[in-house]
Amino acid sequence: MRRLFTHKPIETVADAQRRAKRRLPKPVYTAILAANEKGWTSEQNVGAFTELGFNPRVGTEIAPTRYMRTSLMDQEISMPVVISPAAAQAIHPEGEVPVARASAKADIAIGQSNFAVSRFEDIAAANPKAFFQLYWSGTRATTEERVERFRCAGAKGLILTLDITASQPRDWGSPPVPEYVDLRAAIRFAPAALSRPRWLAGFLRGGGIPDLRVPNLETSKRPAPTMIQGFADWMSTPLPTWQDIAWLRDIWGGPFMVKGILHPDDARRAVDAGATAVGVSNHGGNNLDTTPSPLRYLPGVIEAVGDQVEVTFDSGIRRGADVVKVLALGARAALIGRSWFFGLGADGERGVKEVLDSYRLSMDRTLIALGKSSIQELTPDDVVVPEGFFLKKTEPLSIAQR
Repeated sequence: MRRLFTHKPIETVADAQRRAKRRLPKPVYTAILAANEKGWTSEQNVGAFTELGFNPRVGTEIAPTRYMRTSLMDQEISMPVVISPAAAQAIHPEGEVPVARASAKADIAIGQSNFAVSRFEDIAAANPKAFFQLYWSGTRATTEERVERFRCAGAKGLILTLDITASQPRDWGSPPVPEYVDLRAAIRFAPAALSRPRWLAGFLRGGGIPDLRVPNLETSKRPAPTMIQGFADWMSTPLPTWQDIAWLRDIWGGPFMVKGILHPDDARRAVDAGATAVGVSNHGGNNLDTTPSPLRYLPGVIEAVGDQVEVTFDSGIRRGADVVKVLALGARAALIGRSWFFGLGADGERGVKEVLDSYRLSMDRTLIALGKSSIQELTPDDVVVPEGFFLKKTEPLSIAQR
């Protein structure tokens, strides 16, 4: 008997987003779109890529298979795409574990947020090429305990995120996040949950609605806090200084990324503090609205520290062609966040894997059009840049000024 329904693979991130919107309750879906205040920066992050063009080449000899392998933070990966750490979500009953499995099948690395809903130990078990990301929260003693925990769990690298301080309400509305899923919260969100029976059935089969705790913030002196409690701890902790960052680098001792860099002087400070990688990012537009796209800052950071450390890029990437552009400008790899959220929301592990496949296919087709056999052959000459697109580069400060 012929099957009535056949699965149609996800072809693009936009395709995954459309499917996720149909499948997820509205509060869960709109949380993926999180952007500060008006959301101008988030829109600019995506739109900036359309302002850069390509210089296609024809008639060149191209290898039958394009070479995309690279490495990041001592991990060999099949293509220059890495799962970006992202905070608490209620998309899938297994949390981020399906994302770890999908990225392992794609042979790429995954970064996990300390505000994620899955234990890092489960992520590292599903994908050994796992980095742990943390915010500066609590005392140094608490931080040191967390670092040791994730070292023992198999973290291959540490990512310190500095590109967000406090999310402001969105002008177009933010979904309310309860501290606990109690009777009152259940009644409040029942209409949205019941409107998406497939999503609800998945959580009921998986053990019930998430309890909104963040297990990676658990310590020997305190059980896992709720996301609201963890956020409050973070917001009440003084912002880290470059001396704090150097201390963290020393106690970790392995591959260490400082993420949230835009200004070349900050990139130099990160190198001075011992970073082995810097992440050019504005947190996907979820920090300071009206900040320009990181794409406009990337060459300045590359010029400042690209010969000393690995440089990654995130914020606004939606396809493999976008990845090719940042590689041509000098980045080592791209981190993707909302893309895997959409894939997970659309079809769980399979959805994430198909989103990653779409990135690989888009990169491959772009390399062919540019006449390239390998990502190592990319140069800034492959990109058409309008006059004034990149922000003015700055001269380095003296050591005394840093």
